[in-house]
Amino acid sequence: MEAITLLIAVVALVIAILAYQRTGGTAELKRQMESMTSSPDMKKQMDALVAMTNSLREKTADALDRLEKVVRKTEKSE
Repeated sequence: MEAITLLIAVVALVIAILAYQRTGGTAELKRQMESMTSSPDMKKQMDALVAMTNSLREKTADALDRLEKVVRKTEKSE
């Protein structure tokens, strides 16, 4: 029974990969991104998004670091 389940899973995976490639896959996404970033305005927007994402990532990391310190402090108290 497990062999049939494994066979069905492998066949489903192969079908999914073929469907993904047929619809364009990552090559199509890369081509679209390159065509979109050709304008200077789009590049500025992309740079602003990258900067905002990095800022948010740093703030989240700082908040998680503070939370970890608070949790560890309460564990030591108990």
